[in-house]
Amino acid sequence: MTQTPTPPLTNGSRGNGRGGDTAVAEAAYQRNLGAGQQVRRTTIGLLVNDQPGVLVRTSQVFSRRGYNIESLVVSSAHVMPGTSRMTITCSGPADVLHQIILQLDKLVDVIHAHDHTDDDAVTRELALFKVACSVVERSEILQITEVFRGKTIDITDETITIEATGTTEKMDALEKMLGKFDLREMVRTGKVVMARGTEIT
Repeated sequence: MTQTPTPPLTNGSRGNGRGGDTAVAEAAYQRNLGAGQQVRRTTIGLLVNDQPGVLVRTSQVFSRRGYNIESLVVSSAHVMPGTSRMTITCSGPADVLHQIILQLDKLVDVIHAHDHTDDDAVTRELALFKVACSVVERSEILQITEVFRGKTIDITDETITIEATGTTEKMDALEKMLGKFDLREMVRTGKVVMARGTEIT
């Protein structure tokens, strides 16, 4: 499936003044969009030193090329003391994202960066959905939840809260189904990835 990359949201886009980084980001976005390049959603895994400023420098690699990070998950990595694991989801032309990964790999505190999009890996995302519903609607929502192997974690007189895990595509589909009702809130963790078998992510 192809999609158009989301324009970068920066401080400069909220007012008349435009900073240097904003101008570079917007120019890159328009250049890639105008070229009509095929867009793909990519999952990037990083092993980084757990140091202040690593997250900022990582996000700047994307913003300077005019791309938003769609989701970002960070946690401690047990493979090496003092390291963290980042999983980043971003959409853009394959050649541009390849260059971004090469740039990430050159950052001082990045131990390695890898594109897991086509890997034999396990990917999961957790989502919470709060739906306002009537008593009649509640039974239908519970049936949908069961189909998606979710579970009900809270019920009040007016709302029902559902927890679900799975691939990003599965969470997108569940969001679409629950969107037919009064979906009041949704929180999604973003994608995490782990290589299958004995291979280290």
